[in-house]
Amino acid sequence: MATEVKFPKIGFSMDEGVLAEWYVSDGATVSEGQSIYGLESEKSVQEVESPASGVIKLIGKAGETYSVGDVIATIES
Repeated sequence: MATEVKFPKIGFSMDEGVLAEWYVSDGATVSEGQSIYGLESEKSVQEVESPASGVIKLIGKAGETYSVGDVIATIES
């Protein structure tokens, strides 16, 4: 079963942000709690952790702007 990695809301007024960079490659095995990408909002850059363990399939591209809730990757357990 795949887990969707959705672009999170990290601030009260945040509606969108930039996927600054991926810390993992497409097809890599990730662990729950591992930092997998950097999210750039209007106020800061934060590391975002994996919500599950498994093999990640990247959908979002680094440098692109995404709305809160957009699916940017999936993790296959």
